[in-house]
Amino acid sequence: MWVMYDGALIARAIAGRLVFPRSLKIMAKEQTDRTTIDLFANERRPGRPKTNPLSRDEQLRINKRNQLKRDKNRGLKRVELKLNADAVDALNELASARDISRSELIEEMLIAQLEKLHSKA
Repeated sequence: MWVMYDGALIARAIAGRLVFPRSLKIMAKEQTDRTTIDLFANERRPGRPKTNPLSRDEQLRINKRNQLKRDKNRGLKRVELKLNADAVDALNELASARDISRSELIEEMLIAQLEKLHSKA
């Protein structure tokens, strides 16, 4: 006799003992899996009702991944640097005066400096 649990075959009883199959597979509950959304139906959380089945952390992770894909498709590469607060404030002021983003301003400044260096060489 086979025993069913939540639609999955778990074990069979032989002579009053449960015998588990050799290849027992247990389905993992994946938070980002939209096909098993029914697994999350009974999770209650305080606060306003969720409009998205994913947690905020998972939404941010997915949004970041999508942003990186869009940047890659536009031919952009990610570069990080640390600057002191005075330099960042000066860049912010100059960028807002030119009505462009700080990233665009830094890119313009770098390209201008690179062109200047190449013209000297």
